[in-house]
Amino acid sequence: MTHNEEFTDEIGNNHIATNEQTPLRKDAFEKTDDEKIELIKKDVENILFTLGMDLTDDSLKGTPNRVAKMFVKEIFGGLNPNKKPSSSTFDNKYKYNEMLVEKNITVYSTCEHHLLPIVGRAHIAYISNGTVVGLSKMNRVVDYFAKRPQVQERLTIQIVKELQKVLNTENVACIIDAKHLCVNSRGIRDIESSTVTAEFGGKFKDDIVRREFLDYIKLDTNF
Repeated sequence: MTHNEEFTDEIGNNHIATNEQTPLRKDAFEKTDDEKIELIKKDVENILFTLGMDLTDDSLKGTPNRVAKMFVKEIFGGLNPNKKPSSSTFDNKYKYNEMLVEKNITVYSTCEHHLLPIVGRAHIAYISNGTVVGLSKMNRVVDYFAKRPQVQERLTIQIVKELQKVLNTENVACIIDAKHLCVNSRGIRDIESSTVTAEFGGKFKDDIVRREFLDYIKLDTNF
């Protein structure tokens, strides 16, 4: 293994995020979903063939198409800006000015370094600045940004920044606790460990407010 290969693998295992924006080319959406599926199908066929698999077998012959559709329509569907959740908000008619917490939001994402699953929970909180969002909106925002090749740090930041924009307030926080199968099923094969990331905006940078959030979600972590 060369020095560059060692460095690249080290970066992958450490889940370093180099930018809060998902790295997309300018021509990312010039092809239709159907065109992408056909291209990916051929790529998957080549991978399986190279591995020595018999693609005429009944169990395998549909796999390239299934994988291609899954990539484009499902697990990487969050790359498509047309699938971004709508930004509808409501007046805070109840004048509720305390913290609102949505915890244990399911996270299914894919590590961009090894294309293996990231599975865990997201916990989100915000303090209203005059507007509120429906509770399912937070789940949809998590799902949208999770459905793309990701690193957990970037995912956490993207969720907070999107909700800050939607709610027109800096007072948003997110914590994600997730298992990475690139750690759990390969390499060190540590099935017990998980990765925790956090992004605190506005009032959540204050120790007392941050601790209140942590108490709500019962996460005993020092930040």
